[in-house]
Amino acid sequence: MAAGRAFGHLAYEVDDVYETCRRLMEHGVTINRPPRDGRMAFVRSPDNISIELLQKGAAQPPAEPLLSMPNTGVW
Repeated sequence: MAAGRAFGHLAYEVDDVYETCRRLMEHGVTINRPPRDGRMAFVRSPDNISIELLQKGAAQPPAEPLLSMPNTGVW
């Protein structure tokens, strides 16, 4: 797999990291590193850019199904 564009990654602050991941998964996006801590997740764009999703404010309480979801691929 190619290493993207080799500039690190992008990060976006979101209102609800779990809801954002749920919506992305409904649209076929793989969650590479789920937000098991209620604070941070990683996905990859179609052109292989690593994108970090950060919970705005305090961490969300841990919640299923993302709490038990394993890491997939690399981020």
